[in-house]
Amino acid sequence: MVYLKNCLGNNFHTFQGPQFMTEENVNFINTWEVHDSADYVDWSKAERMILSNLKPSVKKISLRLPESMIEELKLLANKRDVPYQTLMKMFLAERIEKEIRLH
Repeated sequence: MVYLKNCLGNNFHTFQGPQFMTEENVNFINTWEVHDSADYVDWSKAERMILSNLKPSVKKISLRLPESMIEELKLLANKRDVPYQTLMKMFLAERIEKEIRLH
């Protein structure tokens, strides 16, 4: 139970937060600890899904590039009306895909 202060005065209101781990949830989790999903699902009939709305996790990196390369990238990005960092990610993604197909 969480107590919240009313912004207009000193009255306190109770707020029941969501319950994440109910007994039913715990039992469901425990079931999968001892059973194999192959006992319940025919995985040979499964189809690959593309979850395009999921945002991929990203990691911040530091990359040192010649100033002239950054300026050229900014010019190209301006012509395409995209931020230069986005254009750099697009270029990297295209090249990685090409390299993967080659090998």
